[in-house]
Amino acid sequence: MGNTVTKFGVFAADELAGTWEVTTSERCTADEAWAQAARAIDMLGAPEPASAILSCVVPSLAEVWRSALGKLCGTRACVVGPGLKTGIRMRYDDPSEVGSDRVADAVAARETYGAPVVVVDLGTTTNIEVVDESGAFVGGIIAPGVALGARSLTAAAARLPMIELRAPERVIGRSTRSAMQSGVVLGEAARIDGLLDAVMDELGTDAPVVITGDGAAQVAALISHDAAVDETLTLRGLHHIWLRNRR
Repeated sequence: MGNTVTKFGVFAADELAGTWEVTTSERCTADEAWAQAARAIDMLGAPEPASAILSCVVPSLAEVWRSALGKLCGTRACVVGPGLKTGIRMRYDDPSEVGSDRVADAVAARETYGAPVVVVDLGTTTNIEVVDESGAFVGGIIAPGVALGARSLTAAAARLPMIELRAPERVIGRSTRSAMQSGVVLGEAARIDGLLDAVMDELGTDAPVVITGDGAAQVAALISHDAAVDETLTLRGLHHIWLRNRR
C-alpha cells in the first residue's frame, strides 16, 4: 500500500500469478478493505489465498488492512516492520524509520540482481535504495515524485495548467505545457542521473540500476545510466520476506 496506489500481487507455487491496482483510499473500514482485496482476487481469477503479507506506508491504515487480509485468508497477515525477518542487514541509523516498501525493494533487488545494486522507485516520492557489495542496505535518497512536482507547480502558480507527464520533443519548450513537461519530466530524469552519479561515487563502484514504479520504462529511456525496468520488484520482495517468515 503506497500513498497513491495500492497494489495486490497473487503468488502461486512461488510464482507471481497476477497483479491488480486500486487507488489508495485515505480512509476505509476493514470491511471495505476486505472487499477491495476480495475483488482483486476475483478479477485475477485466483483461488482463495492461504496467507498474506502487507507493506503499508500509511500508518493509519496498517491495522485496517491487516484485519482485512486476516479475514480474507483466515490467518493473521504478516506486516513488514520491526520483528519480521527480512534476510537483509540494515546499516541505517534507525532501521525502524525505513519504509516497508523500501525494504521490499532492497530485498528483491539483491535476490534478483545481486550486490551491489541500486533501486530507483518512482511513486508519490522518488526513492533511491542502495545495497552495498556485502549485500547490506546502506540507505538511500527520498525526493518528491514527478507527479507531486507537477501538482505543486499547478497549485502554486495560478496560470500553470495540469500537464500530461510525458517527455516533450525538445528541451526548450515552445509552449507553457511543453516547457513544464521539460522541467518536470526531463528535470526528473536529470535529477535521477545526477543522484546516481553521486551514489556510484560514494559506493566506489558502478552498481546495476533497477527502476520500478510509475513510469519506470519512460524514465529508464531518458536517463544516461543503463537500467533494468522491473515493475513487480516490490511485490517480489514481499514474497521473499514472506518465505522467510511463513510457519
